[in-house]
Amino acid sequence: MRGWWQDLADLALPAECGGCGRPRTVLCPRCRAVLAGAAPRRVRPEPEPSGLPAVHAAAPYADEVRAVLLAHKERGALALAAPLGAALAGAVRAGLRQAPGVGAGGPVLLVPVPSARRAVRARGHDPTRRIALAAAAELRRCGTPARALAVLRQRRAVADQSGLDSRQRRDNLAGALAVAGAGVRLLLGGPVVLVDDLMTTGASLAEAARVVAAAARGAASRGPAYDRAPDAVYAARTREGMGDKNRGARRKEGNSVYDTGEKPAAIGPGEVICAAVVASSPDSFGINRN
Repeated sequence: MRGWWQDLADLALPAECGGCGRPRTVLCPRCRAVLAGAAPRRVRPEPEPSGLPAVHAAAPYADEVRAVLLAHKERGALALAAPLGAALAGAVRAGLRQAPGVGAGGPVLLVPVPSARRAVRARGHDPTRRIALAAAAELRRCGTPARALAVLRQRRAVADQSGLDSRQRRDNLAGALAVAGAGVRLLLGGPVVLVDDLMTTGASLAEAARVVAAAARGAASRGPAYDRAPDAVYAARTREGMGDKNRGARRKEGNSVYDTGEKPAAIGPGEVICAAVVASSPDSFGINRN
């Protein structure tokens, strides 16, 4: 019969590598290299949902990486949060390097896509939030001011996404997310990077981006919060001017597209600048148009 101390020991030091099963190690060197040894890449699902920000991923969702994510998410191998967070931090840094106009508007806010409440209860933890916290700590350790801000909530029940195609996932998530009351003002504390453990169709990140952008615009337009976020106001007004300037021009849905010679506005607090994930479907790694 297992004692409570054995259960705690398994949380601190799993009996086997989360990727390959090698005994008495959290993550063996080979699996660690597969997870975070390569440079993160820009990934795009096909079809790409409207409103999806630029997404960077640390690794394809296959083999050892898939095993590590499932071990952390479904089997409660909590010690894997640290290496997963380090991999996510690498993807965040890659996104920040390619995000134009990121200024000193506060620390980078890592906003995780929320899990369903029933899933959190069944697992006993929120895996994406835990990885986001580890990624924020890794970013700070390497000199990038960052904090995890778990302000998104599911406002209604959604179906299990695993058996749905891209259109069904989009319909399933439409209107399903909301920013928790106090979180609206917190979003004005810095530029936002949406984070998740895995991207398949991009529907969750696109919906999260829509909700965060709407909440930040609303917060910036009301009362004292508006006065305390001049960078966000400047960016919003600049975008409005650009919209007038480019009215009538064709634009691709999704990420912003600027005319030749036109520079993007400075990105301020509350702006969604990009997204980052630990892993993405192998197909999205194959579609790299940069």
